[in-house]
Formats: sequence, C-alpha cells, structure tokens
Amino acid sequence: MGLFDKLTGTQRPPEGVSPVPREALREALLGLSRPEVPYVVRYGGGEQCDLLAEWRLREPAWRHVFVQSQISHAVRIRMRLDHRENEVRALEEQWELSRTGTPTGLQVTSAYTRGPSRTVSRQWTVGRGADGHVEATETFRFDSAQLREPLRDTVLRSGWTWRGVVFGKL
Repeated sequence: MGLFDKLTGTQRPPEGVSPVPREALREALLGLSRPEVPYVVRYGGGEQCDLLAEWRLREPAWRHVFVQSQISHAVRIRMRLDHRENEVRALEEQWELSRTGTPTGLQVTSAYTRGPSRTVSRQWTVGRGADGHVEATETFRFDSAQLREPLRDTVLRSGWTWRGVVFGKL
C-alpha cells in the first residue's frame, strides 16, 4: 500500500478472493441497510453515483440518537461501482452540523469537506462501582466509522477494491 492509498483510505481485497459480479456486490451493499443501523444505503439516482450511504438524520426514529450524540458532522459516502477494474470508488463527504430550535434539531451548515475522516462522540457517567470506588461508565458512543467500515468490509469480502476518492471525479 502506497502513501497515497493510505491518505485516501484505499484498500485491496485479500489474496485469492475472486471478485463477485457487480449486481451481487450492489445487492450486498444495499442489504446493509436495516432498520436497526443508523445509516441507509440506497440507489444514488440524482447524486451522480451508483449507491449512496448516509446517516438517518432526518428519520424521526433516529433523530433523537443523533441529537443526543453531539456529533458535529453529517457524513455521506457516494459510491461508483467500476466493474472493469473491480473497484468501488468511494467519495466521503462531510458537512458541519448545528443544533437549532426547540425541540432540538440538526441543521446542515455550509462548511463542507471531502475525504476520509473520523468523528467519535462519547458520553460517560461517573458513579460508584460495585466495589465502592469511583468509576466512569460509558453510557453512549457514536463513531462515524460505523458508516464506512461495513461498506468497505463488504466490498473487500466481495473481492473488490475500496478506492477512496479525495481529488477529481467519482
């Protein structure tokens, strides 16, 4: 793996893994979108990509989770499946979020970046443990890798390359 691959997050499948057909990979990626996960994977019609993965920020069932998490960026990943090269070109985009209104909601601001990044939000509660000593217990964790890693791992298990895009077209 070269320096540029490291900077873009590009990874190749393990040796000996044969690439699956494009449609099988597409179905596997779409299958990651389940009600219990905080993201949705959908067709990218109108977004200049084959598939799009993004946080469920606007869905009422998930809105409270994102407000509670204190996340500061919305993330989406646009993917183009290149069957000639057996690679998924992935463009990760982030927007800054602000909290507005009562009840609190999330609003996307104009601050935009592209390329792989990681945002982690944690909440801790301090109290006494079973042994009577003071201890901190993690009560909430939100990690932006929860979006990228299942996508990337599915692509690699399918024998395709995950190619991160920072510059140029998807």
